[in-house]
Amino acid sequence: MTGALPGVAAITSILRTAGGVFTLLMETVRAALGKWPRRRVLVEQFYLIGFRSTPVVLTTGLFTGMVLAVQSFNQFRRVNIVSMVGAVVSVSMVKELGPVLTGLMLAGRVGASITAEIGTMSVTEQVDALRALATSPIRWLVLPRVAAAVLLTPILTLMADVVGIAGGTLICVGFLKVEWHFHYINMLDWLKVWDVGVGCAKSSVFGLLIALTAAYKGLNTEPGAAGVGKAATEAVVTSCILILTSDFFLTVMFAAMKPDWIR
Repeated sequence: MTGALPGVAAITSILRTAGGVFTLLMETVRAALGKWPRRRVLVEQFYLIGFRSTPVVLTTGLFTGMVLAVQSFNQFRRVNIVSMVGAVVSVSMVKELGPVLTGLMLAGRVGASITAEIGTMSVTEQVDALRALATSPIRWLVLPRVAAAVLLTPILTLMADVVGIAGGTLICVGFLKVEWHFHYINMLDWLKVWDVGVGCAKSSVFGLLIALTAAYKGLNTEPGAAGVGKAATEAVVTSCILILTSDFFLTVMFAAMKPDWIR
C-alpha cells in the first residue's frame, strides 16, 4: 500500500496541472476578447520569444537536416534510390522534425524564461499587487506571452524547415554527389502544401502548450529561490512531455483529415 502512494500522488499532480492549465486557457481566451495590453508589451514579448530564439532554432534545423540526409543516404544507397533522399528530408522536416524539435527548443529556452519571470513576480508579490490595483495578471502577463508563442512558433518552424532542407540538399548534392535534377524533382513531387500546413498547425499547438504550462507554473510558484527553480524545471519537463504526447494525437488526427486527392 505504501508503494502505491507515490503513484497516486503523481497522478493527482498531473490531473491538478491539467485542470489548472485548462482553466488558465479559458481565462486567457476571455482576456483576449477584451482589452489587449499596450503594443509595447506585445512587441517586447514578440522580440524575446521570436527574435531571441532564432539562432538556436536555425542551428537545430540545420544540423537536423544534415544528419537526416547522411543517415537516409546510407540506407537508400543499399537499394540504389539515393535520389529519394531529398523527399525524405523535406517531408520529415516539414511534418515532424521541424515542429517537434522547434517546440522542444522553445520549451527549454522560452518556457523556462516565462516561468522564472512570472514566478519571481509571484514570489515577490508583484502579481498580488496587480490584483490589488484591479488589473488582471492574465491580461498583462499571460496573454502577451501566449499570443507571441502561438503566432511565432510556426514562423520559427518554417525557418527551421527551410534551413534544414537547405542543409540536407547541400550534403546530398555537394558532398554525397546525388544528382541535383532528380533530388529536386523528387523533393517537389513528394512535399505538398498540406504537409506545410500540418507542420504549422502542430507548431501553433506546441506554442500554446509551452506558454500556458510555463505561465501556470509561474503563477503557482512556491516561495523562495528554490521554488522558482523547481517551477522552471517542472515547466520545461511538462512542456516537453505535452509536445511529444500531443504530436502523436495531432498526427493521427491530420492523417484522418487528409483529403483523398492528396497523395
